[in-house]
Amino acid sequence: MTELSSVLTIAGSDSSGGAGIEADLKTIQEHGLFGTCAITALTAQNTCGVRAVEEVSPQMVLDQISAVFDDIRPDAVKIGMVSSAAIVDAIAEALRAFGARHVVVDPVMVATSGSALIKTDAVEALEARLFPLAQVITPNIPEAQALSGIPVDSADAMVEAARIIADRACPDAGVHRKPAVLVKGGHGVGAAGDASDFLLDEDGQEIWLPGTRIQNPNAHGTGCTLSSAIACGLAQGLSTEEACCQAKAYVAGALAAGLDMGRGSGPLDHGWQRR
Repeated sequence: MTELSSVLTIAGSDSSGGAGIEADLKTIQEHGLFGTCAITALTAQNTCGVRAVEEVSPQMVLDQISAVFDDIRPDAVKIGMVSSAAIVDAIAEALRAFGARHVVVDPVMVATSGSALIKTDAVEALEARLFPLAQVITPNIPEAQALSGIPVDSADAMVEAARIIADRACPDAGVHRKPAVLVKGGHGVGAAGDASDFLLDEDGQEIWLPGTRIQNPNAHGTGCTLSSAIACGLAQGLSTEEACCQAKAYVAGALAAGLDMGRGSGPLDHGWQRR
């Protein structure tokens, strides 16, 4: 009999298969772990854009999470698209009740195509209810700007934004440990061709994760994939820095594989290591 470590992804479903729950489960599978899920929303989308979004009821989200924890308790949890404050509250209630560990929060706000995926009240709830439960928060540059309230247009600004987000997630550091914040540099604020990420870890250490921009217009689901891969690393017992480095390498390989599907920004090749 074989038993695998498991990762629970709480996110929206992407009908095109490139992002959201579908990308998360592919990523978890490719890391050799068992994936479970709680769907927060259904989306009608493809590589060209999002056509419609239909939220799942908060009670149903709560019931999905409870069903998973009651039977196949996850070793890590990844949270992606959460479009309303009520769903945020349901997720926070469940994760607190079950004492969830190794929580990675990807504050998904806008799809790769540019379509908004979250309501304004949900952003405030995300900060107040879910960030304090996180071990790692993974904003990209636009998300870091929205969450920190400062322009993130340089390496120094990435550092400052990470500090602000960590502080807001844990205003009373004497009671709770601050989460790590990984500000993803894929949108580019430094030299041409640079795609370095900045990690402010749980102990306040400032760590740069160097990276080179991969020339591939097909980047749909990059953030979902990275955060899921980080959760996989944490479930396997890696440190936050190790999990982030491993995840960054996995995403780089998936981009470099050059998968080309669809007429817009297509998906990554999640199975690149097997091909």
